[in-house]
Amino acid sequence: MIDTDSRDVPQMDVGTSGKVRVWDPLIRVFHWSLVVAFAVAYLSAEELSTVHEVAGYVVAGLVAFRMIWGLVGSRYARFAQFFKGPSATFSYLRDVAGHRDRRYLGHNPAGAAMTAALLITLSATAFTGWLLDDETRIAMLPDLPQIIAPAIADEDGQDREYRGRGQGGESAVEEVHEVLANLMLLLIAVHVGGVVLTSLRHRENLARAMVTGEKRAPEPGDIA
Repeated sequence: MIDTDSRDVPQMDVGTSGKVRVWDPLIRVFHWSLVVAFAVAYLSAEELSTVHEVAGYVVAGLVAFRMIWGLVGSRYARFAQFFKGPSATFSYLRDVAGHRDRRYLGHNPAGAAMTAALLITLSATAFTGWLLDDETRIAMLPDLPQIIAPAIADEDGQDREYRGRGQGGESAVEEVHEVLANLMLLLIAVHVGGVVLTSLRHRENLARAMVTGEKRAPEPGDIA
């Protein structure tokens, strides 16, 4: 985390428009592709199972890409650049509440925490969806709670204990999957609210910046 001064600005290739490139093309494509893929997956969950599954795998692939790009990508895409820990996040939130928050060229600490929450929740949602795609995968999770009775008699009077466990496990995974998907909606709402608040506070359209990749050049007091 670096406080900018007048000496830092020329090193950042400030254009004639007074803007600098912050978000690389891959980050921008990832961001908007994830928005579309999650929306399709969520809206198709009830009626279009094939579309839902395909969109879910797209989400999983995008999250996997982001994890890799967070390690080897451009400066502001790297996790090491914006993950600062809980103390920095809480300190930033206190500054926001007191109208003392400083402008960050990349992710601010609250945005970094939200990025982590979204990636973790999306990963868990994709994983539980992957489990539901094949009932044999659920059998790998023996400790799932049994929602359905463990022993069910079939038409021939034979015990179906294993099948009952499978059904119970599938029901539990499905419930977790739905809870995670709904949690994503809550996180998205908070994320959008944070983007709007920060855009107004610092007079900068952050959604447009994620389209163009450019933001206003850092000024004294900003953090680059």
